[in-house]
Amino acid sequence: MNAHLLLVEDDRSIREVTTLALERAGFGVTACGDGTEALRLFAQRPYDAVLLDVMLPGSDGFEVCREIRRTHATPIVMLTARADTHDVVIGLELGADDYVTKPFEPAELVARLRAVLRRGTAPAQPRLLRFGDLEIDEAGFRARRGGHDLSLTATEFRLLCELARRPGQVFTRDILLDLVWGYEFLGDSRLVDVAVQRLRGKLERDPSQPALIATVRGVGYRFEQP
Repeated sequence: MNAHLLLVEDDRSIREVTTLALERAGFGVTACGDGTEALRLFAQRPYDAVLLDVMLPGSDGFEVCREIRRTHATPIVMLTARADTHDVVIGLELGADDYVTKPFEPAELVARLRAVLRRGTAPAQPRLLRFGDLEIDEAGFRARRGGHDLSLTATEFRLLCELARRPGQVFTRDILLDLVWGYEFLGDSRLVDVAVQRLRGKLERDPSQPALIATVRGVGYRFEQP
């Protein structure tokens, strides 16, 4: 079955052109023009991913993202008319998996969507990783610490798996972009930094003094085996 997307874009012409491009790429699309309607539609049925404009009437894109993340790990790609660091970082900190700056080429958007959807599938050779009270079940797409589910998004889970499979190895941001986000030439290192920050907030006992995911200054990140 093809992936079904929720597209939330208040500009009618952009909404119609984007819907057509996504349908031609094989996606099913439900489209709406404001945040309140988006939350109503999201509550009615499951979607494989959400394309979410930042500037919306009613509830804005940030609020919609926040509400979805309260209960669901559905992949979210933010659409922003500005490559503004403030907008991008806020969206990522609220739990968005990626962002695309308008105007965008349909091929770029489709590539981003396919990348986030791939993150929601189990790896070809899943393993069960244990580090002290941390358990990572790749097949079950679940991570637990101290017996409690960490409730990770697909992106956060893939990031944790890539780091934990090779304890002690340093990963540059570019390598993590390729491994986790699934593309190299479209990448933005802010995706990595904010995702690590969110992952630490769920994983670490004290996120301000991380014991499991160490920062290697000027290089990237390393998983420290307890």
